[in-house]
Amino acid sequence: MNVCVLNPKTKSRVFKRVLKRMDMLLFTVCAILIIDQLAASAAIGTSSIFWWVFTLILFFIPYGLITAELASKYPEQGGIYAWVKRAYGPRWGARTSWLYWVNVALWMPSVYLLFSGMLAQILNIELGLWSQIILAIALTWVTVWINIASLEIGKWVPNLGAILKAVIMLAIGFGGFWYASQHGIANDFSMKSMLPKWSDGLGFLPVIVYNFLGFELMSGASEEMENPEQDALGSIIISGILITLFYLLGTIGILIALPVDQINLVEGLIDTLRKIFGSGAAANVIVFALGVAALYTLYANMVTWTMGANRSVAESAYRKDLPAIFGSLHPTHQTPRAAAWITGLVSTGVIVLYGLLASNAEDLFWTLFKFSTIIFLLPYLLMFPAFIALRRQNTAADRAYKIPGGNGLAALLAGICFVFIVQAIVLFVWVPGEPFLTYDTLAIALGTLIVLIIGEVLIAHTRARNKAADSGDTA
Repeated sequence: MNVCVLNPKTKSRVFKRVLKRMDMLLFTVCAILIIDQLAASAAIGTSSIFWWVFTLILFFIPYGLITAELASKYPEQGGIYAWVKRAYGPRWGARTSWLYWVNVALWMPSVYLLFSGMLAQILNIELGLWSQIILAIALTWVTVWINIASLEIGKWVPNLGAILKAVIMLAIGFGGFWYASQHGIANDFSMKSMLPKWSDGLGFLPVIVYNFLGFELMSGASEEMENPEQDALGSIIISGILITLFYLLGTIGILIALPVDQINLVEGLIDTLRKIFGSGAAANVIVFALGVAALYTLYANMVTWTMGANRSVAESAYRKDLPAIFGSLHPTHQTPRAAAWITGLVSTGVIVLYGLLASNAEDLFWTLFKFSTIIFLLPYLLMFPAFIALRRQNTAADRAYKIPGGNGLAALLAGICFVFIVQAIVLFVWVPGEPFLTYDTLAIALGTLIVLIIGEVLIAHTRARNKAADSGDTA
């Protein structure tokens, strides 16, 4: 069992450390390697290869190094929440954990709507919008259930998810090359075609940034790792290399097999698999097996992210920065039971609401994705400045890992990462050259504002209760 007890001397919690280095590696691969956005990035065209490499060098590598230093120096339960709180205090830490948690509940509907669309493709059946919504709600509550289970059991969901994601990426990549040897290449891969095109790249560059995020997620369970100080760096480096190779291989495989104008944001993966492997009996078995594996990876995505995000918000509640209800743990497994339940309720409400507003599944998928992503990106606007602040506060502190080059280079890398997050937020809302005030833009802006206001109300309510409790204790 994943049991958490209180240290009798410090009165702090002591978690059972069940996450080994390989678990951390697979957890990170499962968190960052996102199959459902592969078609969106490939839809840029062959110039996406440039944007992958560009983002890798200027964002992904610096972001990984920064996270490795934070994770090894501050292996505290809550991860990104704990880091921001150390740097800027409890109010900003609470805001970080709130946004980091609520985005998962807002993201889950889009992922499970994609799941239902892919399932319909695989089984060759028709599923209406509300049938897809019912399935998405069911999957939401299965995710809640695994989050409440013991971490010793739950960790195998992302572990298997990472392995299956690797298998799918390899199948798409090498299958694409095999298809090209038999039928020719579907898109132009000349040097000219691969040069960046701002008109296309600006619309999908933030998707690539989004695809590279998640290194810090495993730190939400830092105190459940065997050796976070030493294992963080190794797991981030190895997972980063694997993730980069798989993303590039998968994107190239799609572009080799499928013309850009045939890449569907919701159904692109199954289309690609069918294009690569054909329609014979053996091919159908392969496509079906890979399709089922892809469906599982979508589920694994949500399990992985809810595991990390629920632990961050539960830690925030335990430290009395958010309402205590978020911190209620399962009495046996000591998993964030209440946070998981609330995630399920929010996700269910959001998917029903958007189902009433969307005209079709792809509209619903893309609107949900952009809205949840804006919320998801906001905590990183705090994480990178917090890294700089902690560097300056702890200049003489020992670190299991420290980015070489001094505080100047560290600040430069964090500044570049910060700029990438800002541009991703802007470009998700508005792409230069396109109309600014649209229905989607206003809906996303209004939804984001509502989420921020709810967070402020919860934080203010918690602080007021803490103050009242302290006054009562003093009296």
